[in-house]
Amino acid sequence: MISTTVNQYRQMRVAHLLTEFRTLQHYIANAPQTPNDMTEYYTEGWTALRNCHADGQHILDCAADTSVPTPNGGPDEQSKAELQQIHLDAYSRRHMGQKIYLRQQAAICWIERRANILQGCKPTAATKPHLAANDQQLRNVRLSFALIPDLAAITDEYVYQQLYMADIAGNQWVNEDPSLSRVTRWIDTRVRD
Repeated sequence: MISTTVNQYRQMRVAHLLTEFRTLQHYIANAPQTPNDMTEYYTEGWTALRNCHADGQHILDCAADTSVPTPNGGPDEQSKAELQQIHLDAYSRRHMGQKIYLRQQAAICWIERRANILQGCKPTAATKPHLAANDQQLRNVRLSFALIPDLAAITDEYVYQQLYMADIAGNQWVNEDPSLSRVTRWIDTRVRD
């Protein structure tokens, strides 16, 4: 009877993770991918946005691996094993979605700063140093809840810790959340070429 109660917690956790992943996917899919001025198409920020969109689509397209061996102990144990596998999948997808979303937000900040520098004009010798500084700032951007030293600092460790802290603050049931190493193994088996 106790495992049924725990399985209910597992079900609620999986539902919460999938809801958060769906929200992240919505934001990722709806971000702009092409500039109004096509001369900006290959600039660093726009390239990063297109990469985020492709990464978001890839993680959405990855098939879920819900296969588990049949454990001893009957239907409750089978349900537990299946829910734990689905939990890993949902948790890892949310993790990747959050990482992509953070990269996307950094790129959007870059695009906004670039537009403020150019003010509707083409780049000139006078704006070149400001644009170069903006390119550098893409690697040093303030997000709403933390200072990210650079895009490379949006690591799996950083994302995992931020999500864990948010889950704790939101009173989520985290007792069986997968470890960072399990999440990164899940990610590594689904890396986009």
